[in-house]
Amino acid sequence: MDHYWQDKNVFVTGCTGILGSWMSIRLLEAGAHVVGLIRDQVPHSNLNSSGFQEKIDLVHGDVTDYDLLERALAEYEIDTVFHLAAQTIVGIANRVPRPTFETNIKGTWNVLEATRHNPTVCRVVVASTDKAYGDQPNLPYTEEQPLLARYPYDVSKAAADMIARSYYHSFDLPVAVTRLGNIYGGGDLNWNRIVPGTLRSIYRGQNPVIRSDGTPERDYLYVQDAVTAYLVLAQALDRPEVHGKAFNFSPEAPISALALVQRILRLTERDDLQPVIMSQGKIKGEIDRQYLSSSRARSMLNWQPQYSLEAGLRETIAWYWTFFEEQRP
Repeated sequence: MDHYWQDKNVFVTGCTGILGSWMSIRLLEAGAHVVGLIRDQVPHSNLNSSGFQEKIDLVHGDVTDYDLLERALAEYEIDTVFHLAAQTIVGIANRVPRPTFETNIKGTWNVLEATRHNPTVCRVVVASTDKAYGDQPNLPYTEEQPLLARYPYDVSKAAADMIARSYYHSFDLPVAVTRLGNIYGGGDLNWNRIVPGTLRSIYRGQNPVIRSDGTPERDYLYVQDAVTAYLVLAQALDRPEVHGKAFNFSPEAPISALALVQRILRLTERDDLQPVIMSQGKIKGEIDRQYLSSSRARSMLNWQPQYSLEAGLRETIAWYWTFFEEQRP
């Protein structure tokens, strides 16, 4: 797989996020020429703090700017596009849905339309999410199930998901869609997410806070397994039977929010701290139980996660402990 990316021109939107930063690093290590789209300066991002941001070409702008995207793809003669940029926080989407819709939906059709008009682009991978399935009783979700999203973030990703696949059916664009559960790992600076928020509280000696009643179940996929999933899928787009398809990627081992926090407390040897449950009921706008089947990814892509939850959390803890130490006054 590493040899495959040698000298390829790869465009990564959302390159400073948790997935985008590790994706850019892995591609650079594999010999690719990476062009990253960056909207806001994030001085403490993993991409910047690791020193790898200086090794990629940066395009400053927003995915809602079509002319910028078309220019970047043309001038850098892009071969592969990873569209990861999105507003990903459910709470923000519920409070202010308009910018979420603009970024997640308009941004996606802009990327796809720009790729359609650039003949050098050979493959496009678009990030969807398990949230696009909505709240359904049949678990785990498979790719054959309909997208039944209801809430702003979920709807925005379901729309982007369908738009991406429509570009294959309508224009033969070599595109595929990823549907992942919750990604965790070093470099996630969204502190209202459960893993980084819990680790920051533990580092400060504070009881970690769980926004829900602790019962919601999710998949938690380590970021390195997620990066591998994207790279494997992109490479598989050389096969026509992969075009226009969606793929679930999951460790297939769902865990509740409370159990996850308790696992982190044990791994950090802070059993003296106790989770604080903030809600006595379900949170409006969030789905209680959802997790994925990866059977299609196993059979068509020969993909499976390499990290157990404990192994991924140990690497994650080590990353954050170093990060917190470096940020101390």
